[in-house]
Amino acid sequence: MRRSVMRLVHPLVTTRGFCTKPEKIVASVLFERLPVVIPKIDPVVYAFQEFSFRWRQQYRRRYPDEFLDKADSRGKGDYQIDYEPAPRITEADKTNDRKSLQRALDRRLYLLLYGKAYGSPSGKAVWHFPEKIYEAEETLRKCAESALQSVLGNLSHTYFVGNAPMGHMIIQPTDNAPDAGYKQFFFKSQVIATNKFKIGKCEDFVWVTKDELLEYFPEQAEFLNKMIIS
Repeated sequence: MRRSVMRLVHPLVTTRGFCTKPEKIVASVLFERLPVVIPKIDPVVYAFQEFSFRWRQQYRRRYPDEFLDKADSRGKGDYQIDYEPAPRITEADKTNDRKSLQRALDRRLYLLLYGKAYGSPSGKAVWHFPEKIYEAEETLRKCAESALQSVLGNLSHTYFVGNAPMGHMIIQPTDNAPDAGYKQFFFKSQVIATNKFKIGKCEDFVWVTKDELLEYFPEQAEFLNKMIIS
C-alpha cells in the first residue's frame, strides 16, 4: 500500500511543462472524535418503531400470571443497581466551550488550529487543520502523521484511517502570494480512548462539529461539505 502512495506522490513534485518550480505538497489531517452517545432518534423512525412494537404485541405469547410473578421475582437482590443514563447536555455545551471534547456528544468533532499556516497571506495567523509540507518522508501518510504528532506530542491515542488521502484540493497562487500555490491532501485520523489532549504548536484551537467547521472556511465550504461525510 505504501508503494502505491509513493507512486501518487512522485509525479506531483516534478516540474510541469515550462514551469521551473516544483509544486508544493501539503499533508493535512482531519482529526475527528466519533460520537460518544447514540444520536437522538428521528421522530419518523421513532414512530415506526413504536408502531412495530405495538403490532408485535398483538401476537405475543401470553403466559399465566403466576408464571410472570415468579419471573419478576428472579434476579432481585441486594446487588441490583438502578441505571441512570448520563446527561446528553454537558457543562461544555451550556458554556459553548469549544476547547473541550466533552461537548456535542452525539456528533463528530474535528480539531482546528489557529496560527501560521502554509500559504496564509503575509504569514498571518489563520484557522487551519494540522498540516506539514511534504519533504523527504517515506510516504505522504508519514508526513501527515508527523503533522499531527507535532501538535499532540505523540500518536498513542490516535488511529489513522487508511494509507491513502481522503481528498485533495488545489490552492491557486494569488497576487499577494504568487509563489504560494500548492496541493493539499487530507488524511483522516480518529481519537482513541481519551477525552483530553494537550494541544501545542498553535495560538489557539477548537473542537467543532461539521456545521461549525464550515463556518471557519467559507471559501472551501462546498468542498469540505462533500469530503466530510457525517
